[in-house]
Amino acid sequence: MMNRTLVIIPTYNEAENIASALRRVMEQPSDLDVLVVDDGSPDGTAEIVRHTQSSYPGRIDLLERSGKLGLGTAYLAGFAHALKHGYEVICEMDADLSHNPNDLPTLIGAIKTNQCDLAIGSRYLKGVRVVDWPLGRLLLSYGASWYTRIVTGLPVYDVTAGFVAYHRRVLESVNLQAVRSNGYSFQVEMKYRAWKKGFRLSEIPIVFTERTEGQSKMSSAIVREAAFKVWELRIRSLFGKL
Repeated sequence: MMNRTLVIIPTYNEAENIASALRRVMEQPSDLDVLVVDDGSPDGTAEIVRHTQSSYPGRIDLLERSGKLGLGTAYLAGFAHALKHGYEVICEMDADLSHNPNDLPTLIGAIKTNQCDLAIGSRYLKGVRVVDWPLGRLLLSYGASWYTRIVTGLPVYDVTAGFVAYHRRVLESVNLQAVRSNGYSFQVEMKYRAWKKGFRLSEIPIVFTERTEGQSKMSSAIVREAAFKVWELRIRSLFGKL
């Protein structure tokens, strides 16, 4: 599988979106598979994934966890699966179709043509490309990226972006066991650790569209965690503790 790509999709109560998301990912021209990491969704998300698997034999895996354990640990579990099974490129993507699966080939292509080691689907490179977000949430997200750039020096406009592609060498090099973040701060921490390891980060403009089905998982606790995490990362870096 060394030339293949794995798209990791974490889910919690995404029954309204997951079948469409999987179908659209499977339609992409890239040679890719999907791993859905479901946190015990009570709405039957996992059952829909199992039903969809039969239409794409051997291309969709499902990891079912016992409860709502968080976005960060879902991706870490997905990374472990990807490395174990020899995938070359590993992508993160939301289940709610706010990330357009049609952008996957561009992100993956940037890795496979050696343009970068970590490709970021950016909402804020050379302008704002967000559709149907309330102004308050847009300002919060944009402000978080500005705040993180100031504190850490991370040269990325969309630091909280969750639509990304990694070359496996990034995940093999970063100390994944030390990553303890969830939500926004998980995305910040992974980019920061990759950058401090000397990997090449590249932002690729995308259009982010707010979900039309289901409920957002954003919360005030996620925002607070991200605000403090950037200082922790900066301080740990200064003392060589990353």
